[in-house]
Order: sequence, then C-alpha cells, then structure tokens
Amino acid sequence: MKMDLVQQLQHKIDTKTKPLGALGQLEEIALQIGKMFTTLTPEIKMPHMLVFAGDHGIAKEGVSAYPAEVTPQMVLNFVNGGAAINVFSRQNGLALKVIDAGVNFDFDSNLPILHQKEAYGTQSFLKGPAMTPSQMKSCFEKGGAVVQQIFEEGSNCVGFGEMGIGNTATSSVLMSILTGIPIEACVGSGTGVVHEALERKIAILKEAVNSYKGEDTIEARLAYFGGFEIFQMAGGMLKAFENKMLILVDGFISSVAFLVAQHYQPQIKQQAIFCHCSQEKAHKAILNQLEVKAVLDLGLRLGEGTGVALAFPLIKSAVAFLNEMASFEEAGVSEK
Repeated sequence: MKMDLVQQLQHKIDTKTKPLGALGQLEEIALQIGKMFTTLTPEIKMPHMLVFAGDHGIAKEGVSAYPAEVTPQMVLNFVNGGAAINVFSRQNGLALKVIDAGVNFDFDSNLPILHQKEAYGTQSFLKGPAMTPSQMKSCFEKGGAVVQQIFEEGSNCVGFGEMGIGNTATSSVLMSILTGIPIEACVGSGTGVVHEALERKIAILKEAVNSYKGEDTIEARLAYFGGFEIFQMAGGMLKAFENKMLILVDGFISSVAFLVAQHYQPQIKQQAIFCHCSQEKAHKAILNQLEVKAVLDLGLRLGEGTGVALAFPLIKSAVAFLNEMASFEEAGVSEK
C-alpha cells in the first residue's frame, strides 16, 4: 500500500537516528511544515517579520500605563533599529518591515515605513464605534496587500507583531467577542497596569461592552471595538493562508488578530505556529481554546513580534533535522 504524504513524513521523522519521539515538539513542527508545504523536504524562503502599529482611542480613558505618544516614538525606534524586534530579527535572519496602520502622528514620507494609515488612531469605543465597517474592510485589504507583495518577492514565511498603546484593551474585548469568554477573564495588565489601575481597566471595558447598542453580529461588534493594526494583521494572515505561507503568530495581540482571521477562514490554523505563550494571562486561554502548544514560554509581554523572532531558530531547526539528519539505514545504526 502506497503511503500518503503525512505517513511518509511521519515515517521519515520516526526513522531518523534517535529514539522515537525524542525531538519532542520539533517533530510536531517538522510534520506540520512538511504537510503545509506538501513536501518531504520543506524549505523556508525569505522569512519576513511584519510589525503593524496603530493608536487606540480607548487609551484616552486610562487603560494603559504609558501615554499614547509612545506609539510613534516606538515606531521611530523600530526605524532606527533600536528596539528588541530589530535586535532579534537581525540576529535570526528575519527581514523586518514596519507598517503604520493607524498611528496618531505624521511620519516623514521618506522614512522606511509602509504608510498604510487608516486614520489617526481609532475612536474611543467607550463613547461610540472605534471605526466604521468600511474601515475594517479597508484594513483587511491593506494588510493583505503587504503579505501579497512579500509573497510575490519569493517569501513563504511571515511573522506578525504589533505596537500600539491601548491595544491590549482592544484585544481583550475582541477576544471576548470571538471566544465567548467573559470580558473580565480576558483583561490583563498589558504594559504594566496593576492593582487599582487594573480594576479600573476592567471596569471601563465592562462598561464599554455592556453599553454596546449596535447590530448583534460578530462582524458589527468587531468593527465597533476594533483596532487598525489588529485588522491589518488579520488581513495579512488571511492572505498568507491564501498563498500557502507559514504564519508565525506572536503573543496575545497577534493571537487575537489570528482569532479574527480564523473567524473568516476556519482552516487557517493548519498553517500557523504559535511562537510563545505571553505573560498576559488571557493568552493561555486563547491557546487552550485553539488547542495549540506554544513553542516558547519565557514570560514575555513585549509584543513587537519578539516571540516570533526568538522562536524562529527552533522552527528552522525542525526543518533542518527533517531535511539533513540521517536515518538509521543511511547511518548504518541499529534500531532497537
């Protein structure tokens, strides 16, 4: 009986010079990547790290430990090569692109940023809709266009990161909408909101959710509570799925963008690797609901795609052992 590709991949993994299953999660990653690229010898080509930045009107309500001015300041830090994501992307061979999805700042048009500003930040969803449904649709298209461009240049692997003061608040609400988990269980400390400030953040978000009076559909709620960078990420993930690219998901906010993408494309999980489990408490709940295992658990809560860049060498190791490690037969080693 002829083995199908999945059986062939599993046989190839199982007959390497090691005890059965001895490379643990790397074996699962190798199998997933081989299945995804439909080959026994997968290759990661021109891996990219995309960092989407946007501002959030809800930040004005005191849900963040940092002022909104930090978003454009950090984007300029990315441009100057000084952020953690720059360091780790350089170290591990990821081509980094920074996207202005909706920062409340005018960047010089000559800066090496992809200028895709939907607006100067969203509106505060405590007072009304964060954005219009047409803005949400536009974000999906813009995010998709970035991924389409790198795909056409030869990339088959894309990581997603973000920057935006207030975006853990937005993500908590979106998570609650998409998973049905109560809002209070979806709220964490974000950039470092603790004690009374965390209680206030939860109270503000509960009030916003409870005062919603729009259409009772998931799509209408997503637009009402959404974020420009989150939806551009989701649009990028959907385009990556369409192009059969490997999708590398960062932490809490990137995982919420993934939930948005999955709402529109239920099959997307087979192409995604979840690179780390964030210290943001709700992230573990998302990973559990998706029934996925993160590659790393380092207590990170930085965003920017840092978890993707740190996990990437391990993902490359999974591909390398699949392609290069000898089998028992090739090495002349006796099996047990």
